[in-house]
Amino acid sequence: MPDQNPEVKLLAHALYQMRILLSGHLGSMCKSPIEVRVAAHMAYALHNEALEIIEGRHFDVGSALKKIEAIDNILGTEDGTRFSRFVSTGKA
Repeated sequence: MPDQNPEVKLLAHALYQMRILLSGHLGSMCKSPIEVRVAAHMAYALHNEALEIIEGRHFDVGSALKKIEAIDNILGTEDGTRFSRFVSTGKA
């Protein structure tokens, strides 16, 4: 198991916990505020990647970004694309 940065592990654990806490806000028919639904879908999209970090493994960033971009199709937003673009280019 490779050494992991403790800050990265902390963030991975937090994201994984958020996925659990926000699970009731998933789905295109959910009545929660859109910001909460986007957060729930982001956490859900990346929870397997968070688990990879927690367990000391790596994941494919490109594949993870595609999952984030798919949120836009589910919720009719542009948040996933905007997030992906920022991660890829550093520009919002």
